[in-house]
Amino acid sequence: MAERVEQRLEDRIPELEQLERVGLFTRKEIRAVLRKASALEYKIQRRALRKEDFINYIQYEVNLLELIKKRRARIGYSFKKDEIENSILHRVHCLFKRATGKWKEDIQLWLSHVAFCKQWNAKHELSKVFSSLLAIHPNKPALWIMAAKWEMETRLSSESARHLFLRALRFHPECPKLYQEYFRMELMNAEKQRKEKKVFEQAKMNLGEFSYPEEILNGEMARIIYRDAAQKIKGAEFHLAVLSIAKLFDFTQDLQKEILESLQTRYADDPLTWDYMARRELEMESKQSTEQTTKQMKITEMTQREERCCAVFEEAVGAVPTEDMWKCYITFCVERYNRKTNSQGLKQKRLERTVSVFSKAHESSLLSEALYKQWVQLLLESSQFEKATEVAAAASKRFSQSVETWQMRLQVMIQLKSDDVTQCFEEAIKHVKSQGALPLWTLWVEWSEGTNSKEDTEALYQRSLQATTPAESPTMKELYLDWTYRNGGYKKVKKVFTSLCENRPFSLDFFKKMIQIEKKQESCKMLHLREYYERALREFGSTGSELWLDYIKEELSHPQGKPENCGSIHWRAMKMLQGDLVEDFVSKYTLLQAGHS
Repeated sequence: MAERVEQRLEDRIPELEQLERVGLFTRKEIRAVLRKASALEYKIQRRALRKEDFINYIQYEVNLLELIKKRRARIGYSFKKDEIENSILHRVHCLFKRATGKWKEDIQLWLSHVAFCKQWNAKHELSKVFSSLLAIHPNKPALWIMAAKWEMETRLSSESARHLFLRALRFHPECPKLYQEYFRMELMNAEKQRKEKKVFEQAKMNLGEFSYPEEILNGEMARIIYRDAAQKIKGAEFHLAVLSIAKLFDFTQDLQKEILESLQTRYADDPLTWDYMARRELEMESKQSTEQTTKQMKITEMTQREERCCAVFEEAVGAVPTEDMWKCYITFCVERYNRKTNSQGLKQKRLERTVSVFSKAHESSLLSEALYKQWVQLLLESSQFEKATEVAAAASKRFSQSVETWQMRLQVMIQLKSDDVTQCFEEAIKHVKSQGALPLWTLWVEWSEGTNSKEDTEALYQRSLQATTPAESPTMKELYLDWTYRNGGYKKVKKVFTSLCENRPFSLDFFKKMIQIEKKQESCKMLHLREYYERALREFGSTGSELWLDYIKEELSHPQGKPENCGSIHWRAMKMLQGDLVEDFVSKYTLLQAGHS
């Protein structure tokens, strides 16, 4: 091992001598580099290799490269790069190869090597990295796409990119993203060739050996890819994705037409198809002259476009009467309503249209739970309070077991100061299952605190403890404790705490809250704090290393504390704590002792 390290350090000497000779590093700095390199080399030559050692070594070399780059810029010296930088770059590539060879599954390590190659423009090396990476991880389409994009955009090799996409599709014959990016690549290649041909023609140069086949220039390769993909990948979503890519290129009108016709023929029942067809109406060019278009004419034009969209949506919900289709229609209306406009008339028209579509979907019983919430919010924002109350009630009737829907209805009633809030809470608790009802109980007690008498609120807290599940009751205990202290003072909260301690389960915060309350008292008694800590440790002593430490701190800092108790508490903690918590506790306890002494 020592011989190998010595050999590697000797290999560095020529580059280090050059660094000193050209004035980039001082003799002292060269010695520091050798010391650090030696330490790093020994770590990666051990029998039990650690990934962190390789990462640290690579990071050190990268930092060294950056430092050399800055110093070159400062002194204006740009020679001897072969002897200096290339030597370091070669070493980093070797380190990455060893690391990725040992930890083949670590994608992040591979991607770090890719990023390094890109940063230092190591094109030849990056091709080899991608080749090795894809041989080991052929099951990840994103890596194939990354490699193909690099070949196309950086190396300007459409042939290599095409080859990679074809290999990728053998592994993933039904991956939409692969087909989309392959489709995009072929269109980019066609556009590039069209531009080249145009430049040659403008310069009146003889094209000679340059060949620009008409089918390539017209995007025929992309059409073949699309047709092949359309046989394997079902659904309107893929068609719409390739259509949006095709629209980025101005020579694809025929291709766009073919995709659109296929979409309408094969997926006439898909809400996404109708959604696209409706929204197209917004893009239709105005027939009016743009030069003399007034502000009012623009508003009229926009109103007409939106009405044409809605006409298509109306046809859609008739042809495909589903929840998803109504959702598309409503989403469109809400988007238009949220758009900024200085025209109050247009804003009002959009609001009326949106509310009307919500109502129609509700009447058809095809409005989802999430959209009811959106509808209520819209009605509240537009001050239609009575209607908001009606809609919230209808939603809770339709989704009677949903905690979120009842919560929404109750919040509306509370906001509007309704007289029937208590009755509605009772109805909600009756309908929903006790599991998950915690948000309703917390909302109820919060409302009661600001509305009802202390006696009624306390009775409600007591009732909630019986009604909530064991997993949720600790939260109610915390809230009850906090409320009691705020409204009944210390004596009352101590009494409630004692009574609550008779019924498990508890949360750690329940005990912490009582400890904090005790510490707020002018006559804070260590006797009481011990009682609370001991109760907490009976429940959480095996998992709460911080709790033991807080207890020890209290004995050390409280005027009535007994530092001599710390040894006993430490001994008990060591017995009760589980696994890694013991080590964590010991290190923190040692620091605590050192700080106290």
